[in-house]
Amino acid sequence: MYYVNCFFVYSFLGYLLETIMSLITKNGFKSGILSFPWTPVYGIGALVILFTSSYLFKNLHMNRVIETIIVFFVAAIVLSFLEALGGVLIEKIFGEVFWDYSSQKYHIGHYISLEVTLVWGTSSIIFIYVIHPLLKNLIKKIPVWITVILIVLFLYDSVKTFISKKS
Repeated sequence: MYYVNCFFVYSFLGYLLETIMSLITKNGFKSGILSFPWTPVYGIGALVILFTSSYLFKNLHMNRVIETIIVFFVAAIVLSFLEALGGVLIEKIFGEVFWDYSSQKYHIGHYISLEVTLVWGTSSIIFIYVIHPLLKNLIKKIPVWITVILIVLFLYDSVKTFISKKS
């Protein structure tokens, strides 16, 4: 249940981050396609970072600085791929484009740009060394019954969104 709770906590924090950024930039952007306050790509991204960094740190056996640099680049690339995949799926399934990086100087299509890729790498290092260590013990304390409720709500929200967007 720990990783399921990680998914929900970081999905919610991703939603908050994007909502705050939207308020600051006053662009009226809505985070994600779901109705409830979570953006699953952040939860998935957090799990990918946790698993990838854990695997690399356990298997590289190098100087920690070199390992961190490698994790930076691997996370940046993997998260950019995840973002592109999410963008393509949302566009294909729901016919909506939620973000477009084609106005940025170093973009590949409208779902990936070098500038954002560097943000993902930097964010990953901050996540690994600051955010997750601060939240790890709190996440472990989330009761199972809350996790079950979140799973049911998430499934409801996902099905409701899929049905309403497809009709």
